[in-house]
Amino acid sequence: MIDLLDGAPWRLARTDAGSVLDPRDLQHDLEWFDAVVPGTVAAALGDSLAVNPDDHDWWFVADVFTGDHRRVQLTFGGIATRAQIWIDGIHRASVTSMFVPEILDLTDCGGTVAIAIHVESLAASLKSRRPRGRWRSSLVAAQGLRHERTTMLGRAPVYGPLPVPVGPWRPVSMTVVPDVRRVELSTAVSDADGILTVRAELDAPGVARILIDDKGFDFGTVERIDRSVTLLDVELWWPHTHGRPRTYRVALEVDGTVRHQAVVGFRTAHLDRTEGGAVLTVDGEPIFCRGGTWTPLDPVRLWSPEEDLRAALEQLRSAGVNMVRVVGTLVYEQPEFWSLCAELGIMVWQDIMFGTLDPPTDETYMALVDGELDAFAATVSANPALMVVSGGSETQQQPTMLGLAAEDQRMVLLDKIVPDFITLRLPGVAYVTSSPSGVSDELHTHVGDGIAHYFGVGGYLRPLSDIRTAGLRFAAECLAFSVPPERGQVEKFFGSAAVAGHHPDWKAAVPRDRGSSWDFEDVRDHYVRTIFGVDPHLIRRDDAELYLDYGRAAIVEAFTEALGHWRRASSGCAGALVLTLRDSVPGAGWGIVDTAGVPKAPFYALARASAPLALLLSDNGLDGYSVELVNDGPACSGSIRVVLHASRGSHEFEQAVTVQANASIALTVDSIVGTFTDANHVYRFGSRTYSAVTVLFLNDDGVEVTRTTALVGAQSRQNTVGLSAEVVEIDSGTWELTVLSRWPAQYVCVDIDGFEASDSWFHLAPNEPRTLTLVGRGASAPRGHVRALNSVERASVVPKVVSGNS
Repeated sequence: MIDLLDGAPWRLARTDAGSVLDPRDLQHDLEWFDAVVPGTVAAALGDSLAVNPDDHDWWFVADVFTGDHRRVQLTFGGIATRAQIWIDGIHRASVTSMFVPEILDLTDCGGTVAIAIHVESLAASLKSRRPRGRWRSSLVAAQGLRHERTTMLGRAPVYGPLPVPVGPWRPVSMTVVPDVRRVELSTAVSDADGILTVRAELDAPGVARILIDDKGFDFGTVERIDRSVTLLDVELWWPHTHGRPRTYRVALEVDGTVRHQAVVGFRTAHLDRTEGGAVLTVDGEPIFCRGGTWTPLDPVRLWSPEEDLRAALEQLRSAGVNMVRVVGTLVYEQPEFWSLCAELGIMVWQDIMFGTLDPPTDETYMALVDGELDAFAATVSANPALMVVSGGSETQQQPTMLGLAAEDQRMVLLDKIVPDFITLRLPGVAYVTSSPSGVSDELHTHVGDGIAHYFGVGGYLRPLSDIRTAGLRFAAECLAFSVPPERGQVEKFFGSAAVAGHHPDWKAAVPRDRGSSWDFEDVRDHYVRTIFGVDPHLIRRDDAELYLDYGRAAIVEAFTEALGHWRRASSGCAGALVLTLRDSVPGAGWGIVDTAGVPKAPFYALARASAPLALLLSDNGLDGYSVELVNDGPACSGSIRVVLHASRGSHEFEQAVTVQANASIALTVDSIVGTFTDANHVYRFGSRTYSAVTVLFLNDDGVEVTRTTALVGAQSRQNTVGLSAEVVEIDSGTWELTVLSRWPAQYVCVDIDGFEASDSWFHLAPNEPRTLTLVGRGASAPRGHVRALNSVERASVVPKVVSGNS
């Protein structure tokens, strides 16, 4: 369908709040700027934006040539936040929610249509007196935001120094009025068959049929459609970690012309919240959900090209991520995000856009919520990636932490409106009242009950041992740290590491809870001190880069311990979503990927623990090392090899194993070795026998599938551990890097600008080479270095020049 607005130029101007109410009164001497739609004021003005967009009124205008079309439909996908829409100088609509689209039918329009969007100052609106909530939010200062259907981006300091989004942040389109007014799809599974239900309203009676891939189903001549069709022996959709994410293309034809297209999937899903847990079962199989909270790739414009979304989601998929959570204080994602998640097999947990504020219950507000839910359902209709809908982020935790009694924190939106809507419009999708939310009682703060936000290791400075004792069942948020970007990225963002820890530009990106006297860099420093026994502040004075390396390593240690424990079958935990997957501004934010898409240190720890076939090695004190092989895929067999590294060589032991589909096997190093070893040197009968332990899984052909290494005891920093690195090109843009160390190398980092390594921030046992893959991101050849936390000397990475015969 042709969009008459495609490529049309938009212009933007600022006026004082309430000074101009009619586009005909706009002064001729206003300063006009080019604008991009979809987009925001901040996206259009960039660095020249010197004001808070909420404090002013803004006008977006465009003239559209309609050609021979005299009956068109004008769709505003979303305008942030309060706005008036004028068409050809006539007021046509008022917008009071950034999450509700506005659709206008224009009949007998002229050859040119003048569009003017008057976005009103939200700051002015917040000055009006309205009923107070039952509690105050700790996330934002402006408590009047409880009456507004808008995002907290730019308004909650915890997300960093972002401008507030103002303007048409979703596409504005003009098309011929469609023959099909509304289409709703839903899917279900019955035994081995898939059932697709189609509901549609046609502009006039027509011959309709539905196409599912290459199969057609005729509906005859109809004006309304409410039919179900059955696809025999349907192939189910699976999260990519457990199977093939099979999708089907659906097209609705009317009078031989395709009027609507969509991608659907068939799967079953159930969230079992009995016995204080939260276990997601897909297609009859329990799924360990791992991933994190999603941040818009462009948090200023709030819209991204499909290729950028694909690259970001494929990167997460490659790290074993099978679930992302769209948080209730941000924004709903664009349709391309949903189609990509379905294609790539990434499950989505979606919060309704409620945060820590007390939502009103008046009819006007409820009507806005109804429109918002309807728009969301239209976007995700029959999308198999949507697994869980939550009634917002910390909507119940906030009043709980403020001491309100259970009955005083009830919300009709969470108890009735949203769940009833999910049942009606999104069957087969699990619902939870909020994230977090308890099961056994009304205290939505207990991490061992239901859905939790776990920051025991993190903001609350609990020791790493808390991970094993907390009894976590499902973490919809966890492991929030101020994560430094990699060295090259720090230089690109800030010039050098010297800014770390103190410079205002650096500190602006460090997450901080509103009103707190500490930030998450203080949290990181705490774990550097407790894990490595060094004073991070003294190290920073002498060597800022080493200071950041210690911080990166401490976070990797926490991620490895937490995710390695939670994924074990015996942990009782069914999911862990880190806060967050990507930074919103350049710097040491919560993200495990920076704003440029470059992975940070904990990204690799998450990837190692999240692989569909993963080896988990754990130090259990006097019981020695335990080994668990976790398998999300089909049954497989092979052998587990243990290598004990001593001062005079290594000793290998092997045991044949078979692990069933979607199962795990747990062993101990001692059981594989066949005798007591004290490999982790806890009994301390004399000097330490082994310096490192490596565990590998080999398939039946003897090919290494995965490995993990632990270093025994504390590691002291020394001049050299004998690191070396060699790189060889194996394909255009793809290289193999082999790293070797004479002595134990702690937290080996591959630092090669312009290339992404298949692994980094891992331990390396003595004389045990690791071969990694390097994939180029634009650089012609890899040049950089490999370093270890316990070594001053590092290894250079330089491609060898091979001379031809003369």
